[in-house]
Amino acid sequence: MTLIATLDSLPDVSGKILDSFPDSRVFALYGKMGAGKTTLIKELCHKLDVVDEVQSPTFSIINEYKTKSNESVFHFDFYRINKIDEVFDIGYEDYVYSGSYCFIEWPELAEDLLPEGTVRLEISGDNERVIRF
Repeated sequence: MTLIATLDSLPDVSGKILDSFPDSRVFALYGKMGAGKTTLIKELCHKLDVVDEVQSPTFSIINEYKTKSNESVFHFDFYRINKIDEVFDIGYEDYVYSGSYCFIEWPELAEDLLPEGTVRLEISGDNERVIRF
C-alpha cells in the first residue's frame, strides 16, 4: 500500500498504518536522513496513547515509553550501530519478542534479525512524504 503524508495528515496516516496491521508489533522504518521517520513514530506513539515525550534515541539507541495503560512501547535508532554485536548487547531480542510495540529507525544493519511479520515502512519524498508498506 502507498500513502501520501503531509504533517497535517499524519494522524490519519498513522491510524491507517496501525489499522492495517492490527496484530503486528514490530515496525521497521526506512528512509534517508530527514525523511520523517521520527516524526511518524511520534504520531504512531500518540495513536497508541503514549504519555511520555517521544524523541529519537540516537545516542541511547533505545527509548522506552509508557502508554496510558502502562504498557511499554520501544523506539530504536540503529544509526550509530557499528556492528551487529551492539544490537545483541542491548538485549534486542528481549524487546522485539516481548509483544510490545517496537519501532526501529535505520534497521538495515539488523535486517537479518527482524522477526517474521515485521512491517517495513519506506518513507521517501520531499514536500509530501510517500509511505510504502
